[in-house]
Amino acid sequence: MNNIVDIAIIGSGPAGISAAINAKIRHKSFYLFGSADLSDKVQRSECISNYPAFFDINGENLNEKFSAHLEKADISVVEKRITGIYNMGGYFALLSNEEEFDAKSIILATGVEASRPIKGERELLGRGVSYCATCDGNLYKGKTIAVICDNAPMEEEVEYLSELAEKVYYLPLFKESKFSAENVEIINLPVTEILGENRVSAVRCRDGAEIRLDGVFFLKQSVSPAVLIQGLEADENGVTVNRNMATNIKGCFAAGDCTGAPYQIAKAVGEGNIAAHSAFKYLSNQE
Repeated sequence: MNNIVDIAIIGSGPAGISAAINAKIRHKSFYLFGSADLSDKVQRSECISNYPAFFDINGENLNEKFSAHLEKADISVVEKRITGIYNMGGYFALLSNEEEFDAKSIILATGVEASRPIKGERELLGRGVSYCATCDGNLYKGKTIAVICDNAPMEEEVEYLSELAEKVYYLPLFKESKFSAENVEIINLPVTEILGENRVSAVRCRDGAEIRLDGVFFLKQSVSPAVLIQGLEADENGVTVNRNMATNIKGCFAAGDCTGAPYQIAKAVGEGNIAAHSAFKYLSNQE
């Protein structure tokens, strides 16, 4: 087991930042996983008029203030994308590609996915559907795969997969992609369904065409909490939590947009605070 911290916070938006600040104040050891740019959703907000003490501020300026607060508190963001969380009984193992991070408790502050899961995506997870190129890429040496990617930085993982697979159907979900390789075919039609009984066998595109293949990789900026940790209760509204932001899994808490509407910064900050204090109580009881 690696060095184990008190709390792992997944997400560097308002909820995760709030949880991290409170953890720092209470002298807890923790990881804050996310992006050094913090929240892209906040960054793109033109005007925020309902956040107390910051009337009529835009998202860029609010993100700058969040960043300054983290710097003042000596809190750094671990720029790793968590692709799986495993409940080990007494602690959680968090995977980022081939790296493992261990924590006694976790706070999910992942925000919401920009798009809903494709039909078959959740059902065939682990049976041909993967979210981690480094973890599962070697399983598809010499095989045919599809790769669905929603951001340019992750095209490094597309390149890695193209070096392993015999054939790659690549579906970039952003306009500025310039990726090319001999065995890679760019598909501009979105996938509407992943087909297969016990394993992935094909994908269906919007025009009805089916592509036979062995696996599908989703390279997303954020992964749904219900995909990250097995057994987590969630519905179409988000992760199921009580008033203490506790989920159905002991030691696992959730806060912010991933718990459902309203999708407001003030709500996320408040829930991050509650989740952190609930984690403190949980840790105290464990001791």
